[in-house]
Amino acid sequence: MPFTPFHMGPGMVIKALLQGSFSLMVFGWAQIVMDIQPLIVLITGEGHLHGFSHTYVGAILLAIFSALSGKYLSEIGLFILGLNKQWQVQIAWWVAFLSAFIGTFSHVLLDAIMHSDVEPFYPFTLNNPFLGVISVQTLHKWCIYSAFVGGILYFLVMGYLKFYRPKYK
Repeated sequence: MPFTPFHMGPGMVIKALLQGSFSLMVFGWAQIVMDIQPLIVLITGEGHLHGFSHTYVGAILLAIFSALSGKYLSEIGLFILGLNKQWQVQIAWWVAFLSAFIGTFSHVLLDAIMHSDVEPFYPFTLNNPFLGVISVQTLHKWCIYSAFVGGILYFLVMGYLKFYRPKYK
């Protein structure tokens, strides 16, 4: 994807479905971490644009980094935004890792669909079986629409859980 925000659309659908079992902030942090290497290439003009960071082996390493750093960054971010008063919200480690791995793996998949230089299965093969599976225009639309669907689903599920969840005492 040309810009990391496109990746957030599918993440919003996942957040809507998994609720507290998924951190959209850690997922978003993983998107940023994935695009640091291409940003450096764009700035310096040297290197492979979608290099090792856009392989599944690279995604594993970046997911681990994103989970370890993103858990704390997200908790601090929620505190700064006033959504984590008195540090009540703690992102579980398994949630941080799940969110980071979904983030990095989905990033490789989405970029592999539209960028010919992505080699998702390197070093095992240089082939990209995902390239052109759907058009770039369709991919962009899907990402944008999924953001709207994810936002609507999130509030519908939140409302359902708030009003219809059995209250145990």
